[in-house]
Amino acid sequence: MNLPQVVAELVKTQNNFDSAAYANCFTETAVVFDEGKTHNGKTEIKNWIDKANKEYQAVMKPIEYSETEHTLKTEVSGKFPGSPIVMTYHYEFEDGLIQSLKIV
Repeated sequence: MNLPQVVAELVKTQNNFDSAAYANCFTETAVVFDEGKTHNGKTEIKNWIDKANKEYQAVMKPIEYSETEHTLKTEVSGKFPGSPIVMTYHYEFEDGLIQSLKIV
């Protein structure tokens, strides 16, 4: 599966539980929407993913990427009820980085 470089890096850093490298996949003004909450900017994104990594230890396995829709369907497994589950990541990009990510 051909993923944009920044998306491939995001998956790799998530699966390595590297919160700092994960946050570096985003622009300074990026926004993440997850579990009904909004996280603004790299610092909030790093804090959010660091907490999630510690709590859920979730790893992503890409299933399908749509270049036209900018969506990545993944199987996510970890320490949470119902694991594994399929989630869809909706991306917006700016200058080769992620400007917006909505996880559903």
